[in-house]
Amino acid sequence: MDALIKSAKAGDHIAFAKLFKEHYPFLVKYLIKITMNPDTAEDLAQETMAKCVQKIQLYNGQSKFSTWLISIATNTYIDQCRKKKREKDWQGEEVYRKLKWHFESRNEEWNDMLSALGKLHEDIRILIILKHYYGYSYEEIGDWLKISSGTVKSRVHNGIMAIRRELKLSEETESHSTRQRTTK
Repeated sequence: MDALIKSAKAGDHIAFAKLFKEHYPFLVKYLIKITMNPDTAEDLAQETMAKCVQKIQLYNGQSKFSTWLISIATNTYIDQCRKKKREKDWQGEEVYRKLKWHFESRNEEWNDMLSALGKLHEDIRILIILKHYYGYSYEEIGDWLKISSGTVKSRVHNGIMAIRRELKLSEETESHSTRQRTTK
């Protein structure tokens, strides 16, 4: 991997194509989780890789290459959200049906956790995904997003509590519906 990165830094287009091929699927999966939109994730992954081509000289090897890509992708997504200055309706049923269909069509798992995660504001969702799906430390996440690790920890905790409340509410609603059907 190090030799491939060195070659890409030296301007070897084939080496960069290999890096792209190896990391692109991972990057898209990460971006789907934070955007909750497969089309946006694809666009952001392409933009991230374009930035990677431009900034490959800045990669210093202190972290894994995939970690470096995630930091670029996360910042690209945050910049996109700021530029558009609009809130997406993550709770809309149509968005969930499309995303659920996307997961199922690729034989990937869709569950209540992803639904609950999708209802969170993207600022919180990003932190939870980086911490609990990818295992980055509070300090790493804080450094990328230019917020304190304590703020990251607090937001992750509050987001997890919101997910737990949502999942409990879903279970109670489902249990209530089941009881109603059995008593009729």
